[in-house]
Amino acid sequence: MAVDTRDIVKKREQRYSYGLTLLRDCIEETRDLPNEEDFFKKNVLRVEDITISFGGLNALSDVNLELREGELLAIIGPNGAGKTTLLNVISGFYKAQKGDVYFQDTKITNYSSHKIAEMGICRTFQNIALYTGLSVIDNIIAGRHPHIKYNFLNGMLYFPWARREEARQRAIAEDIVDFLEMEQVRNTTVGMLSYGLRKRAELGRALALEPRILLLDEPMAGMNLDEKEDIARFIVDIHEFLRIPIVMIEHDMGVVMDIADRIAVLDFGLKIGDGTPEEISKNQKVVSAYLGKAGEQ
Repeated sequence: MAVDTRDIVKKREQRYSYGLTLLRDCIEETRDLPNEEDFFKKNVLRVEDITISFGGLNALSDVNLELREGELLAIIGPNGAGKTTLLNVISGFYKAQKGDVYFQDTKITNYSSHKIAEMGICRTFQNIALYTGLSVIDNIIAGRHPHIKYNFLNGMLYFPWARREEARQRAIAEDIVDFLEMEQVRNTTVGMLSYGLRKRAELGRALALEPRILLLDEPMAGMNLDEKEDIARFIVDIHEFLRIPIVMIEHDMGVVMDIADRIAVLDFGLKIGDGTPEEISKNQKVVSAYLGKAGEQ
């Protein structure tokens, strides 16, 4: 990457991109953002002994994982290692045959995916999952649905308070569009956009949900260097300005080593490593399974 994010001091005024101020204000209306001195001191997400198989093939075997307050955790591993399956279990799309998932002190193992999203565990997908017939701004406003404070009837009759609420929600969505530098395509149908811009729009919709935890499944897959740098700085800003813990699956080791606080490594459904980027780069199991001799060097 062109920018080394390791040297960034975590302060509100030191940011790469404009925007997210309205979203942060909304978040602070409902909860206190953690202070930096509280980072890494407690777990906000805990995965215990997760095992799931498909047709006799174990996708995950007794996997344990923790995400701490204020942490950016990267999950790496070869294709087919079980990374996306783990996110699907956490977000409620898959039900594990064994093990439990805890969000803060609440057991969410058997919660539905929409209930988990409403609690604040929000995600993007490896295969983009947007409303392709809607515009960028409409996709992001759709993410505001749990936070809209009027019902169908009030909206249909367009009472004054409904108009004010609609204007407020649109302003928040526009703020997210500005942050993602998508002003020129805000009214463009998502299905007409390039792959990289659709990835940004999906990130924007996840942000609109006011996440307490953000799960990113290969947010930079298929992108060129410039596009990866853009997404990387968006992720760093989200993490530092909104103080949101992030779990990110990513194959670009340059990006992972630059921005991750900690790295967990999966291989054939087993967790074979967990530690800081420096520790993972020296872990011989990881080197042989994923990084190869180049990583060892």
